[in-house]
Amino acid sequence: MGGPGDPPEGTPEGGPVGGEDEYRSVVFDESFVRAARLQEYSAQERIADHAPAVRRRPQLRRGLSRQVLILVLLIAVAFGTAIYMGVRHPYQNSAVPQPVEPLRMTVIPLAPEGRVPGHRDAEYLYAHSPAAQFRVGAEGIPLPASRRTEHFSDSQVVSALTTAKDYIVRSSLDPDVLLGDQVRAVRVLLDTDQLDQFDQSFAHPAADGRHAPTGWLVRFDPAEARLADGRIRVQGSLQAAETDSSTLEVTADHTFVYALRPAGGADSEVSLFTVRRELHFRFDRNDLRMHTAQLVVSYVQAGPLSCVEDSTDRLHPLLAGETAKAGGPAGTDPYATGSATALCGSLATSAQPKV
Repeated sequence: MGGPGDPPEGTPEGGPVGGEDEYRSVVFDESFVRAARLQEYSAQERIADHAPAVRRRPQLRRGLSRQVLILVLLIAVAFGTAIYMGVRHPYQNSAVPQPVEPLRMTVIPLAPEGRVPGHRDAEYLYAHSPAAQFRVGAEGIPLPASRRTEHFSDSQVVSALTTAKDYIVRSSLDPDVLLGDQVRAVRVLLDTDQLDQFDQSFAHPAADGRHAPTGWLVRFDPAEARLADGRIRVQGSLQAAETDSSTLEVTADHTFVYALRPAGGADSEVSLFTVRRELHFRFDRNDLRMHTAQLVVSYVQAGPLSCVEDSTDRLHPLLAGETAKAGGPAGTDPYATGSATALCGSLATSAQPKV
């Protein structure tokens, strides 16, 4: 039998004789065993006594920082300012617009001193008249260089000038207006508060300084005359000015020269007919937005006409070879109210073409 230290099967083959191994001399005392004991720290101990396994992320601060708060306030102020500027135009103000005035008009016929000169060729008449250097049609109504005013911007001044020009072109150059009953093209450009006066003028014409169709536009009697040349000669000017903080005013002064011949005479001689129109337009901010105008003054001189003929509804031009009838407008009582003083002028010989 083996000794007390040998395994039951005996000493392993190749092992040291007598059961002694090379570690028998090593003594594992209690202190060594205690020191070699495995020790696992608890979670609390690992947090308290050891460095964390991963780097901690900084804790987010609660609430907005001062810099972020200031940035938000700046954005809010900028956004509010943008909305304010968009709603309130920098040139607008709280001034109350003036009430729309009715149109005051004066139509003065100019009677020739002798026979009305005529010629077969309209171009010849134009070349030998004061209208020789006039432009054709709307080209004779150029827009002036516009500048903003104290309370109105450049675009608003341009809008007023453009609307005034459109009114002049439609009421003085449109063939359907000149020789027909077309009035809508002119009417749509008027402020709505003047439409009743406009409609009344054409429904019931009157020489009262308020309701003469020829104060609103130029039109001839198509049974008497027609255009011999559609290239109407025009010359004049437009001026814009601010009358107060809520009103723009445009003054127009233009001379129109028409080549006319008798309605039924294709081979008849042509004569020239001259109309000078001085128009005063007024615009409030609503008119500027709506592309409408208030026509407040219309001063018209036209000839050759006979002072005997009524020029309230339509113009009745004297044509080539005709002379003015004797007589003049009936006398007007200056003490009577509600009627305008009748006026008639004389057409200077220098205003006629030299043939």
